[in-house]
Amino acid sequence: MDTELKKGIKGRQEIVVDASVSAKKAASGEMDVFGTPFVIALMEKTADVSVRPYLPETSATVGTVVNISHMAATPMGMKAWGESELLEVDGRRLVFSVAVYDEVGKVAEGTHERFIIDKEKFMAKTNQRGKN
Repeated sequence: MDTELKKGIKGRQEIVVDASVSAKKAASGEMDVFGTPFVIALMEKTADVSVRPYLPETSATVGTVVNISHMAATPMGMKAWGESELLEVDGRRLVFSVAVYDEVGKVAEGTHERFIIDKEKFMAKTNQRGKN
């Protein structure tokens, strides 16, 4: 297996759309459809999980930029999946192409940026936020 973090790494994560990922649940709308915040979360998870095998155990990735279009509503009970492809590796910065599909077709697409962080240093810095 190739263990180098490089362009072309692909990811896929699948869910069944239910009330736990609805626009109502996210407070982003009143409809019982796949909510945009959860569509974005699926995109982020897909990208993150795709590169985990290439990182040291002491590292993780965090999302920093999301630029997407959510073009179609997915009803409750339908299967949906996220797909990602790593487009660019620039030091610790990773840029992904992301998309979400349901059983009918593409419902969202865009780009997503993540940064590789050291887990311990990141949490130490985060926990100091506002304490100085």
